[in-house]
Amino acid sequence: MSLYSCLLRAAGLLVVAVLLGACGTTGTSRPDSPYRIVAYDTAEAGAPVPDADKLDVLNFAFAVVRDGRVVLPADAASRLDRRVALKRRHPHLKIVVSVGGWGAGGFSEAAATPAGRQQFADSAARLLVAHDADGLDVDWEYPGSDLAKIGARSDDRANFTALLRTVRETLQRTAATQGRTEPYLLTIASADSKYVDGIDLAAVTPLLDWFNVMTYDFNNSLTRLAGHHSGLYPAAVAPSDARTTSRAVRQYLAAGVPADKIVIGAAFYALRFDGVKPEHDGLYQPYDKFGGAIAWRDLKREFINRQGYRRHWDDRADAPYLWNPTTHSLIVYDDPASLAAKADYVKLHHLGGIMFWQAGQDDDGELLTAIWKGLR
Repeated sequence: MSLYSCLLRAAGLLVVAVLLGACGTTGTSRPDSPYRIVAYDTAEAGAPVPDADKLDVLNFAFAVVRDGRVVLPADAASRLDRRVALKRRHPHLKIVVSVGGWGAGGFSEAAATPAGRQQFADSAARLLVAHDADGLDVDWEYPGSDLAKIGARSDDRANFTALLRTVRETLQRTAATQGRTEPYLLTIASADSKYVDGIDLAAVTPLLDWFNVMTYDFNNSLTRLAGHHSGLYPAAVAPSDARTTSRAVRQYLAAGVPADKIVIGAAFYALRFDGVKPEHDGLYQPYDKFGGAIAWRDLKREFINRQGYRRHWDDRADAPYLWNPTTHSLIVYDDPASLAAKADYVKLHHLGGIMFWQAGQDDDGELLTAIWKGLR
């Protein structure tokens, strides 16, 4: 993977050479695997601490954009510091602050002017220094779109590129000032299909260490049909335009994104659809009501082969699902088998690794272990 700075010392001054995509490696993968495992983690009170020995990067979610600045919510600083403390026992682990998330605004406004972009970047750098974090993950959902009821502009696409360039350059300068031996990481959470239209993939790729591609929520409360929400391949009964992980990867590769900068997503939660038409056990059928999300820990305890639900395996999509023929309810999710298939896909196509949302939903680490074993 490329770095974005080489540090030169001359006449006692630190001079930052901005050499985008020209130097070294970031060393963010465990020594036993060339693939990254990236966890999104809210570090909520009572949530289990993920097994850091099986992680490369922990993305702390979330910082927010407030008055154009990247800041932590009032209760988040202590939670972030507890996660940063994991580095003392796990020195390979990188703690990255993720800013944004679904419905989190302020990005379009901050990115609209050079002064706003610099304020965003400077505040992000100060936050990383203050908490000894290792990088920033920008989770703007989505540039150019007000789908999540946030501000959007027609020039968000160009402004997003400019914002990331400003952040990258600012983090380079900050790393030099702090005397860091490794540069700060810069990643983004991104989507696929039309949801990536607001990003100039070719332009931002040299600025980023990698993309955390959210290859989940393909079918959800906003879609007309019930179906796999994190499927690797299209189901036999899926419509021709169905979103899948493999299709998302092809989209990124076609845009010139190097394979090792594509980190695909896994879901540690299920989605339920109720009142689904029963053809094909509910797969890709209209439904009456979206039943919400179910954490993996609850799915195992309450739903898999319980309450009339029966587990099925879609060997075309490489994805499991639950169907209740009495209530006409469909539940779609990832499990150890589908995660093993995704790990095989990552290795086959030499991708960057797997990220997941989110660590607190996997109490006993079963899903994380499946990813870790699959990528070894």
